[in-house]
Amino acid sequence: MTSRVHVHSGSLPLSNLRAVVIVIVVAFHSVLPYLASQPAQPYPFDAAPYRWIAFPILDRDRWFGFDLFCAWQDVSLMSLMFFLAGLFTPASLARKGTLPYLLERARRIGLPFLLAVGILSPLAYFASFRTTAADPSLEAFWQHWQALPMWPSGPAWFLWQILLLGAVAAALVFFFPGSRSRLGNITHALHDRPLAFCLVLTALSLLAYAPLAMIFGPWDWTFLGPFSFQLSRPLHYSLYFLAGFALGCTPAEKGLLHPEGPLARKWLLWLAAAIATFMLWGGFTSLTMPNWNDSPYAARFAAALAFPIACATGLFGFLAVCLRLFTMRHPALDALSENAYSIYLVHYVPVVWLQYALLGSELPVLAKAATVLACGLAASWAAAAASLRLLRHGFELTARRAVPNHLR
Repeated sequence: MTSRVHVHSGSLPLSNLRAVVIVIVVAFHSVLPYLASQPAQPYPFDAAPYRWIAFPILDRDRWFGFDLFCAWQDVSLMSLMFFLAGLFTPASLARKGTLPYLLERARRIGLPFLLAVGILSPLAYFASFRTTAADPSLEAFWQHWQALPMWPSGPAWFLWQILLLGAVAAALVFFFPGSRSRLGNITHALHDRPLAFCLVLTALSLLAYAPLAMIFGPWDWTFLGPFSFQLSRPLHYSLYFLAGFALGCTPAEKGLLHPEGPLARKWLLWLAAAIATFMLWGGFTSLTMPNWNDSPYAARFAAALAFPIACATGLFGFLAVCLRLFTMRHPALDALSENAYSIYLVHYVPVVWLQYALLGSELPVLAKAATVLACGLAASWAAAAASLRLLRHGFELTARRAVPNHLR
């Protein structure tokens, strides 16, 4: 018997959440040069551990408020993005079937990943290279780029991971047809118990994250060509994708994400819990600074335990606020949601180059960050909308040419 799968992507609050998330993503990358926790000088391009991959530009002007904002997003935002990627997967699989789904994912995610890795990422990091290079020419950059022990992909690292997780989900459904129903039954039992869902997610995340964080540290990455991941988080992010996938197998009108459900009704409590657990994680993490390995074991262990707790409550806080407050349709939110994926693909290039252009500016730090955010979002939004129009025009031309003249 085929299980019923609701198209959660059709939910207006979740559509609005996509719009809000992409603005936060652009804001996150826009303020990175202005973090008070970063060193005074840019990171050297040719020396390990290649921190410029995460911080391409470092400005002389800083504000600690941006550190708090980025720490909050590091805790909550990426887990939310993996969760949302999993949430929309069951409906897509049920609608298309396994093979068409995999082909569509290869086209929609695999090809853009190659574009981002091959063109967009080097174009963005060229600005970073110019901040420390004796010879800032494009030819010198390309020589140094090819000599790197990895091929930095920038924000596109997220794409190959959700492509892989989507393929695993498709294989699971194909080889175990009843798995979708069983996962749906599990989440259905928790559909009106968000606290229980959060506690289960937290417990599993503790097992997935804390041991790896204690072994490798919470911040280090590893690279294999253009493929990179944070050593402490692959199981954590996979778990959040699976949690979203399981919830996506539950009808939304009976699920945790119903706008009138218990999660939405108690949004203030969930928001307060998210803030409190973030502060708890931040307090323990501050005890491990500046060097994780040299800090007391008890502080490291407490920080490793606090991270999954803050992630789970942060996720539920995001969802609760979205379900409660983002229920009205607005043209700007609709347009942002429609173009969110394309904005994600291209925004890093204008954002990094705007940061580079403002290095010598006398603007206050808040004005610099606001300028990068506003102009970077506008530029990437315009590019995304233009590319979408070109794609639609190309599809229309192809369709017209495929239909004989006497049938038009």
